[in-house]
Amino acid sequence: MPEKKDSPGVVIPPPLFYVSIFLVSFILQKWMPVSRSFFHSTISVLAGTFFIIIWLIFGIPAILQFFKTKNSVITVNPANSLQTSGIYSFSRNPMYVSLIALYTGLAFFMGNWWTLVLLPLVVIIITTLVIIPEERYLGRAFGSSYSEYKKNVHRWL
Repeated sequence: MPEKKDSPGVVIPPPLFYVSIFLVSFILQKWMPVSRSFFHSTISVLAGTFFIIIWLIFGIPAILQFFKTKNSVITVNPANSLQTSGIYSFSRNPMYVSLIALYTGLAFFMGNWWTLVLLPLVVIIITTLVIIPEERYLGRAFGSSYSEYKKNVHRWL
């Protein structure tokens, strides 16, 4: 029987959580509409633009670094190396930070308060179902190197 490789064991792709809750927010808007007038303002457009820029600032370098180091973004696969430099020296989870920023930016552009109201739920789900299992795995895989990294770099920002 072949030996099973250790991995984070996160079987649902993390972007699916963001997308699912985003879709739920539109269902809520249909069932319990909240005024969208704020979202037609300059402030809303600027806020949306700001979050989309944050998405790019965190997301692109994080993905590029993963590809450069031949790590997999697929969460059921084991990691080839521990990412600690570049954008990973600011956040242990820049990809998830970038997806939160994208989710928030789209909330402003799509004009839905429910999307913003559900944002804490997204953070809780990603933290509980994705980040914590990944952290346990990285602790097993990289031991003291990961422990030291955790001491110096925040989970989110």
